[in-house]
Amino acid sequence: MNDVKISAEHVRKYYAETSAHPIRAIEDVNLDVKEGEFVSLLGPSGCGKSTFLFMVGGFERPTSGMCFIDGKPIQGPGADRGIVFQEYALFPWQKVRHNISYGMRIAGKSKVEQDRRVAELIQMTGLQGFEDRYPEHLSGGMKQRVAIARALAYDPQILLMDEPFGALDAQTRSKMISDLISIHQKTRKTTLFVTHNVEEAILLSDKVALFSARPSRIKTVFPIEMPHPRKVTDDGFVKYERQILDSLEEEMWKTEQMDANAAHQQ
Repeated sequence: MNDVKISAEHVRKYYAETSAHPIRAIEDVNLDVKEGEFVSLLGPSGCGKSTFLFMVGGFERPTSGMCFIDGKPIQGPGADRGIVFQEYALFPWQKVRHNISYGMRIAGKSKVEQDRRVAELIQMTGLQGFEDRYPEHLSGGMKQRVAIARALAYDPQILLMDEPFGALDAQTRSKMISDLISIHQKTRKTTLFVTHNVEEAILLSDKVALFSARPSRIKTVFPIEMPHPRKVTDDGFVKYERQILDSLEEEMWKTEQMDANAAHQQ
């Protein structure tokens, strides 16, 4: 399909703890993400969600199978993908505006273009008044806004987000979810979003891809057919939450059993 932006075909990822007994992190993942879609990756701890995200980012290579962007194999990182980590990864010695413009400076963009884009992103991410602050003087939520703005600065086609709200308190997380929905509606970036939080996934996503216990596959893809804004009290929301939680809890139980068996064998 020509509107598929990201695709994965029979992707496997093994780690060779020993040649005889490799760790099978991802067994067989197949996924299509259409252009402009927001897709959350959900699953038990250790099931390979972040590993898969890093393969799309070009930082990891599959053991077998292939990830594609616009039908072309991913060979490594590229400017077509922006990435946001849980840990912010800001430069502490640079002010907010210079953190945001970093990628544009490396790419040799003009000062005029940098200033225009930074001003646009400051407005979009709600950082007005914080342009000349250093990261140490920002809250966790503000730091993550800067990280998102920096990832968007050079206008990538794809946004990859690895549990970006995992370290935030509940109130800040709620505000960041609302802001990210607004940013996605404005930019329509194709987005892959790793999370452990079912509520977060439903609030944000067009689709939720549920990974199985390791060695993982995508067990189910849940289309979230609800308009924004969504409320956790809506009947439709509660229905999706119950379906996803039931399936997730089954995979979490399998993971616990595998971990218990491994501990018993040691």
